[in-house]
Order: sequence, then C-alpha cells, then structure tokens
Amino acid sequence: MHFYGTSSVNDKGHLTIGGVDTIELAKEFGTPLYVYDTQLIRERARGFKQTFDQLGVTSQVAYASKAFSSIAMIQLIDQEGLSLDVVSGGELYTALKAGFNPEKIHFHGNNKSAEEIAMALDADIGCFVVDNFHEINLLSGICKEKGKTASILLRVTPGIEAHTHDYILTGQEDSKFGFDLQNGQAEEALVKTLDLQQLHVLGLHCHIGSQIFETTGFIMAAEKMIEKMSVWKQKYNFSAEVLNLGGGFGIRYTKDDEPLAPGKYVEDIITRVKSLMDEYQLTMPEIWIEPGRSLTGDAGTTLYTVGSSKHVPEVRNYLAVDGGMSDNIRPALYNARYEAVIANRPEAKPESVVSIAGKCCESGDMLIWDLPITMHSSGDVLAVFCTGAYGYAMANNYNRIPRPAVVFVENGEAELVIERENYEDLIRHDLPLKVQHGGQK
Repeated sequence: MHFYGTSSVNDKGHLTIGGVDTIELAKEFGTPLYVYDTQLIRERARGFKQTFDQLGVTSQVAYASKAFSSIAMIQLIDQEGLSLDVVSGGELYTALKAGFNPEKIHFHGNNKSAEEIAMALDADIGCFVVDNFHEINLLSGICKEKGKTASILLRVTPGIEAHTHDYILTGQEDSKFGFDLQNGQAEEALVKTLDLQQLHVLGLHCHIGSQIFETTGFIMAAEKMIEKMSVWKQKYNFSAEVLNLGGGFGIRYTKDDEPLAPGKYVEDIITRVKSLMDEYQLTMPEIWIEPGRSLTGDAGTTLYTVGSSKHVPEVRNYLAVDGGMSDNIRPALYNARYEAVIANRPEAKPESVVSIAGKCCESGDMLIWDLPITMHSSGDVLAVFCTGAYGYAMANNYNRIPRPAVVFVENGEAELVIERENYEDLIRHDLPLKVQHGGQK
C-alpha cells in the first residue's frame, strides 16, 4: 500500500500520520475526522518556492484557498511565506481574521458583489483578478467613490483544454470565466482598463483546468498569452508586470495517477517562458502560480468508523461508514476515486472487495467502489487518503449531519483546528414559525 507524506505504521500495527496514531485520533476527536499532515503541506509549498528561487525568477506562489480555508490553514500558509487567493467575501474574511497580510491577497471570482469589492478595497488587498466587463465597471466605480486605485490582472481564456474531467475544465473558450483571448474580448478589456485611472493593470491571468499531470497545457497557454503581450506592447505600449499561469497541478489519488513533482511543473514552465520573452524581446514579468489541491490534497486523510455491511450475492458487498457525501461530495459530483485502508491494520493483505457506502439517504452516496480490503468489522477505523482538498471546503449538512472536526498533526502532536459541529449548531440560525396560516391544532 502506498502511504502519503509522513504516514507510516507504528509498533501496534496502526496507521500513523505526523507521528500520531490514527486510532487514538479517532478515539479523542471522534469520526468522521479530517487529519492534515502539515509537514507535507510545508514540503510542497517549499518545493514550489525553492524552484523559482533556483531559477532566479521573481514570483509569487499563491495558495488557492478554495481547496481548504480555515484560520489555522491560512496561518500555516503565511508561515511558509506564500500569497493567497480568495474567491468570496467569506474566504477574504477568514484570511483577514487569520492576520494574513492583505497586500498578498488576490481576489478571484466571476461574479464579485459590490459588497465584496468594497470589503476588499477597504482591506487594501494586493490585486483583483478581473473576470468580465461588468466587474470592470463595478470595480472602477467603487474605486472612484472611495478615492482608491486597484491593481488588477485580466483573466483570459487562452482556448487550451487541460487533460482533466469535463466538470472542472476552465481554460477552454466555452467557459464562464474570463475574457476570450481569440475573439478580441481580452484586447477590448485591456484597452478599456488602461484608460481608467482607478485601475492599474498589472498583467494577465489564466487557469486552464485542474488535476493536470503534465506541463504541455501550461506551456501552450503561456505561448498564446505572450504572443498577445508582444502585440499589445507594439499597439498600446503595454508591458505586463505579472504573468499568472494559474494552478491545477495534479496529485496522486490512486495508483493510476502520475503527477509531477512541484518543482518539475515550475522548471518546465519557466524554461519556456524565458525563451519566449527573449524571442519576443519582452521584459521578463513576475510569475505567479496558484497551487491549491497540490498543497493540501494528499496531505489530508479522512477517518471513518465502520458500521453496517450488506452482502448482495453475486453482485456486491457494501460496507457503510459514519460519513459520506456530507463530508466528501466529490465522488457523487464527478466520480472522484480514492484509496483507503483499515487504519487498525493498514498493511494487512486484502481478503475481500467491498464498496464503501456513506450514511446519507441517497443511492449515490458512495465513497469508493470495489475497494480491496483486509478483514474488517463494525467499529474499525477506515482511513480514506487524499481528501485534503475540497473535502471540508465542500462539506454540507445534508440529512442534518454535523460537519466533522479537523486536526493538524506534525512531529507527534495533534492540534484541533476546527471543532466538530453539534446538533445545536445545526439549528443555530433556524427561527420558529410565528404566524399560523390555516393550520389546525
């Protein structure tokens, strides 16, 4: 079995993460439980940053906080010297409450509200990634009202498709995101923003998809963007200070996945960008990237307690756990695949094949289909790997199930960073009916 990060097996035969026994974690904090290997997150962050440094390129590595946002997570990212992407007022609020430097915050999103924009301007964030003409007008208008200037990147769609699942493609021409680079929209946006005193155009941004295992797509996108930058230099004397090539760097969910090391993505992309800048005789811009999943994805493991089982002769064996689509909706959304082990004996030889069912009242609440597994019984702990991105971030209260707790583990220590919701939390914002309309007592 392939283990991730600092995961190992102790003298009790139990799975450990960060030097902490997962069975003890389950006893102390309950299940379901998200467990983050913070040493692995630090290693990934340093892998991106160090490669830029070695290549002598000025850069920002910005954590895409949509993958997993909490006060403790933002503080961890801050400790590693990264910048931060936010896509909502809530993510921005979390970052500010975490004490994150607003000058290193980049605000994304295809439909920012006036309230969110005003909040970001009041906080003096580093830049807005502008997505459409409506936002240009809205942002410039609010800047004028407040007497402020906003630095912006123009998000463009370069028409490049990454090798990923259709539901999470974002860089192709038919996308809700950005200004199309091919049909003249991006150039129109550039001309418009260059004429607005309230906006300072730092450069261009693109994001071509998610869970990408090679650098070809990134390089093709960079080629298209730099070609346009050359044209715009001649026509408008526009020199991009920043070229943001987005994120989407893949991780290993199962044995079939073969992602590159963080530094390899950076090395291949920068080598080509440098060549293109020389070819077009342009000044090398600051390069920004936006890893999210690649920082937190395989650093997260979800622990569940095994419950009921069901045998359907000559069809399937079901094994149910105490969570499901309420804490990991990705399998139901787009057939995401995972590996898992019985944490009590993770190295034991598989003796059967089961399908892991969640407890939600939906036929589609299945976490893993056809998992080879060792002997198991009710009360065992199941560890599902690589749930650190879009697990807690997309968790929900379907069936009025409270969201799980989150712990960080490192160097043999466990720290609770998000408390488990309780039933009182579920009704905290509920209001009783005050007026009876035609009801009978």
